[in-house]
Amino acid sequence: MTVEIWSDVVCPFCFIGKRRFEQALARFDGNVAINVVWKSFQLNPGAVTNPGINVLDDLARTKGWTKDYTLKTTEYVVQMAKGEGLNFNFEKAVVANTFNAHRLLQLAKSNGLGEQVKENLLHAYFEQGKNVDDAATLIHMGVEAGLHKPEVARLFENTGLFADAVRADLNEARQLGISGVPFFVINRKYALSGAQPVSVMLETLQKASQDHMKLA
Repeated sequence: MTVEIWSDVVCPFCFIGKRRFEQALARFDGNVAINVVWKSFQLNPGAVTNPGINVLDDLARTKGWTKDYTLKTTEYVVQMAKGEGLNFNFEKAVVANTFNAHRLLQLAKSNGLGEQVKENLLHAYFEQGKNVDDAATLIHMGVEAGLHKPEVARLFENTGLFADAVRADLNEARQLGISGVPFFVINRKYALSGAQPVSVMLETLQKASQDHMKLA
């Protein structure tokens, strides 16, 4: 059974949704193997990387909000993340375009390391305040996940590498009508949008598993 997950590196609900999905998987008792495929998605493909500004300042600037109001509007997300054992730090999070991060994810997927790199990218952005569009940072994350350094370094020597794979995921999302993430597609029959409760994810996995077993 295949679960495809469209997700962006700088989407807070994608990290929260990942944790909830992991809990659902841990509780899943279906007698079927589950293959998780991470898909690329960009919430803001036109974002300009700017290490000199954090996400809170960028929100305040683009929305015309005060800093205090920005803090209040993001606090509920911070608290939601804490409920899943995550420590979001928007004051450290760097404004970044995620296309190169997704190229790294595609390279990792081709080596069977998509899960590890996805986790590293989300953790680096939301909890460590790292620039996920910085070549040295991405190379380190790739190596940390188990990729060979020369292979990762080539991504930044040839910016076309794995770019088509990213665009293919983005185009597929448009064809499926996906406009927000995280978005979970199970066996191309069941879909879940957003960071749904663990119980909802588990129920959907069980339904999909029952269908899968009938067709096996």
